[in-house]
Amino acid sequence: MIPIPFELPVQIVSHPIRMATPEIDLVYPQVTGLANPSAQTAINLEIVTEFALLVQQLGYGNQNLVEMTGYYEVKTNERGVLSLLLVVYSFTGGAHGLTLAKGLTFDVHTGRRYRLGDLFKPDSGYTKVLSGFIGEWIEQWEVPVLEPFESISPDQDFYLADHSLTLFFQLYELTPYVYGFPYFPIALKSLESIIADPSPAATLLPF
Repeated sequence: MIPIPFELPVQIVSHPIRMATPEIDLVYPQVTGLANPSAQTAINLEIVTEFALLVQQLGYGNQNLVEMTGYYEVKTNERGVLSLLLVVYSFTGGAHGLTLAKGLTFDVHTGRRYRLGDLFKPDSGYTKVLSGFIGEWIEQWEVPVLEPFESISPDQDFYLADHSLTLFFQLYELTPYVYGFPYFPIALKSLESIIADPSPAATLLPF
């Protein structure tokens, strides 16, 4: 693995959307100052599109909407890799509200967005490998699953952070609501044999 030259983090600007009735407080990110304008446009369009899908799914514009909040977390911003987590919560009545989360990972030089399968070599069997890790942890951590876990989706939600690939599940997808979002971090070093190179996962492998 060739060492990656030091790069300054990407500049990120927060854009708020606020309203009094219903109570809406949304903040989404946009990147700025990239050397490649086409890459910057592509990344920002993906972010806006995914954030809009989340708020739409959670009832933005619904007459029963009482409250909606949204924010983002920067998980990785180094070596030309940007990995974000978008989170939106809404309450439309009932016992409790609902929250959705979406992970986005980009190559800031090209603007390419990476799905989970893009991080691994073709025919690597990555779903089986990753599912094996998660199955073991569900058992070891005694995670209360709604039904027996069999496998992740080929396009499972994820983000990259701290030299790890973190897979996560939506509320009710794997566990009861009270458990929140189940997160499963897997060290990239343990996946090195199946990681595609080039890819953001390869870039973030520890030296």
